[in-house]
Amino acid sequence: MTALPTPATGPARPLPWLPPLVHAVVLAGGLYGGVVAAGPADPSALGGFTVCLALLAALDLAERRRHPRRTPVRPALVLLVSRLALCATANALDTTGVSRALFVLLPLSAYFAFGRRSGIALGMACSAVILAGNLLWVPEWYLRPDTVTDLLMSGLALLLAVTMATVAVREQEARLRLGETVDELRDSHAQLTAYAAQVAQLSTVRERNRLAREFHDGLGHHLTAIAIQLEKASAFRTTEPETAGRAVADARRSAVRALDEVRRSVRAMRDEDDRFSLATALADLVHHVDAGPPVVTLSLSGDEHDHRSEALAALYRAAQEGLTNVRRHAGASQVRLSAVFGEDEARLVVADDGRGFPADPPPGPGPVAGGFGLRGMRERLAPLGGRVQIEAAPGRGTVVTVTVPRVPAPAPASAAVSAGRAGR
Repeated sequence: MTALPTPATGPARPLPWLPPLVHAVVLAGGLYGGVVAAGPADPSALGGFTVCLALLAALDLAERRRHPRRTPVRPALVLLVSRLALCATANALDTTGVSRALFVLLPLSAYFAFGRRSGIALGMACSAVILAGNLLWVPEWYLRPDTVTDLLMSGLALLLAVTMATVAVREQEARLRLGETVDELRDSHAQLTAYAAQVAQLSTVRERNRLAREFHDGLGHHLTAIAIQLEKASAFRTTEPETAGRAVADARRSAVRALDEVRRSVRAMRDEDDRFSLATALADLVHHVDAGPPVVTLSLSGDEHDHRSEALAALYRAAQEGLTNVRRHAGASQVRLSAVFGEDEARLVVADDGRGFPADPPPGPGPVAGGFGLRGMRERLAPLGGRVQIEAAPGRGTVVTVTVPRVPAPAPASAAVSAGRAGR
């Protein structure tokens, strides 16, 4: 059987009301039988009987005050022997036989102090003592119905006492387990609340990173184009007014496209249905690129309709970032932009014939390494299972290849956390 809880944390002693009730009933029954029902009794025997009941009550009260939860083994053994002696003495002094009910408390005390086996063993021992008393002091007891009935009732009372102790202990253990479960649920609720706060914080970080990528990839591209066109217009304002006029017109168109990007982002935030077409977006992107160097050529292959919209949008942002890097850093004359929509993946290639860069470029802003554009590109592609590959060499141009699978691959659980941390 499972041991009772320790005094520091366990519940109160089971059935605290039972011993006082039994003592009171036995005392009342003994006094009534000795004084009223059976006529005048020996005053010394009646006084000794009363003293035994008073001592039993005092032992029970002292034990509950000193050890309100569970009595240690040695004191419990001393108290059990003392109770046994007092019960036997009271039973010897009692002429009514009502004091046999005191033996019911002994298995309960043993059960609560030492466990189930001890309680059952002491109950059987008490039954054996009662039976032995009848054998020794009651002649032909088996022929007397009242004696046999008392013996059976005593055995039944002892059995019920052990059963009651079992039920009481199990009920207390169930209460203890329920309390532990409530504490665990309270701790789990606190943990879930903390996790919910972390998820909310992570969602905020991810949304902030997404908006940063949108502004960089969308508005950043168009603002770069506007700045280049205005510089061109300023440079050719006096020597080639027509070229300057075209540059101003191109800057105006880039401003319009920047406004369209803002509206598209607002529609996306409002979850409005706006099916994205990568082919149309790339053609429009190439159409609004400056007519001067670099010259951009576009090639499309395959059907994009079976690919995910978010994957197509990521490829478009990669194309924007690639063209922006070419205009800013490459010094190229030719740019080849191609998109291939295959059965397993969609692939975008931005290749230029510019100055290129070393395989291990120094850190800092630029088309690779520490540049925010490439980092944002990778962060955008990571949840989609996409990847970025860069091939470059000094004087040999740069080739940026972006691929996104048609069906997303399962990403590790830490991907979102890593992306959130990277945005910081």
